[in-house]
Amino acid sequence: MGRVRCYEIFHIFIHAYHNLKFQGFGDHIEMKRNTLSRAGLLALGLAVAGSAFSADPLEWNAEGGEKTLAMTLTPDRENGIEVYEVCSACHLLEGWGTPNGTFPQISGQHREVLIKQLADIRAGNRDNPTMYPFALPESIGDEQAMADVTAYIASLPMNPAHGKGPWGPGTPEYDQGAKLYKDNCTECHGEHGEGMPEKFYPRIEGQHYEYVVRQFEWIRDGKRRNANPDMVKQIQNFSDQEMKMVINWVSQVKVDPKDLAPSVDYQNPDYD
Repeated sequence: MGRVRCYEIFHIFIHAYHNLKFQGFGDHIEMKRNTLSRAGLLALGLAVAGSAFSADPLEWNAEGGEKTLAMTLTPDRENGIEVYEVCSACHLLEGWGTPNGTFPQISGQHREVLIKQLADIRAGNRDNPTMYPFALPESIGDEQAMADVTAYIASLPMNPAHGKGPWGPGTPEYDQGAKLYKDNCTECHGEHGEGMPEKFYPRIEGQHYEYVVRQFEWIRDGKRRNANPDMVKQIQNFSDQEMKMVINWVSQVKVDPKDLAPSVDYQNPDYD
């Protein structure tokens, strides 16, 4: 399946969702099965998402379940390519998301982090109504599929022009952000936002500024239930301005060129 087909999946899903919303559940079931296919299951996932998100949060990084099993499995790249077509409806075929932060860049993210976040969403431990139906086993598969798709995503080159904050080097806000980062963030996210995969700490260098601002705010304000409790304590007294300055600094960090796509015009060759 090619580049156009990935976007067809998304539009079929939206069409199925609107049938659920405006024509009623019974009418939706009568839709032709060859039109509904995987997207219909995704739409059904939206209908039950509310109940999943009412679950009590699990211990932040408890062993067991899909996460632990997926970590032990050998990835199948070809299946990862096929499964990723579902993800590409929002994250794009290159895994770059959108610079305005609506969808994060996931290309180049640590496989361990991707597995944990995907498992948390599937378990209802991270509230993400948009992604939830796409992440269901009925949509992408079991733990082997999780292993396959996350390894594939981690291998993708990153966007060389990700969304950055408003303050460049030499500005007071940039300098203050650098100090805030050094004093509060390096222990977990590394000297320049590279993260620590063995501890499931995400890579935040190269991530879109607006996305990180939103996640930081949700974590600080207790709105992201699967947040690391150590991070919640670390940032709970940050003001909005401090939050923006520290994330601005991270967004200005230069990512290692070997991890970047050759240009902003790059297209994922696996979907030619």
